[in-house]
Amino acid sequence: MRSVLRGVVGLGFVAAGVLHFLRPRTYEAIVPDYLPAPELLVAVSGVAEVLGGVGLLVPATRRWAGLGLLALLVAVFPANLEMALHPARAGHGLPVWALWARLPLQPALGALVWWVASREGAGRR
Repeated sequence: MRSVLRGVVGLGFVAAGVLHFLRPRTYEAIVPDYLPAPELLVAVSGVAEVLGGVGLLVPATRRWAGLGLLALLVAVFPANLEMALHPARAGHGLPVWALWARLPLQPALGALVWWVASREGAGRR
């Protein structure tokens, strides 16, 4: 089960990262105003998502990729909050309740990343 979910999570992050380059304006629109260089931040986070997603799939880099993705999830939380606070700015058409409902899912995604990044059988004796 962990292997299957690892593949889904890894490929999900790769796909999300690629979207940063296919639709950068969508992501730039939700970068909070207090952060500089939205274009650069979107590109860097896109590269981080791709590298982290691929890294989850490679046993030698899995743990570090998981830690990097956890840091990324924390780093992009302000953008997710921005999207909930200013839904029209993002221009995606999702209902406001869905934008707020996804905020508590961020820690759940983090827990999933941690689990799929951990070694099989870790903690068992």
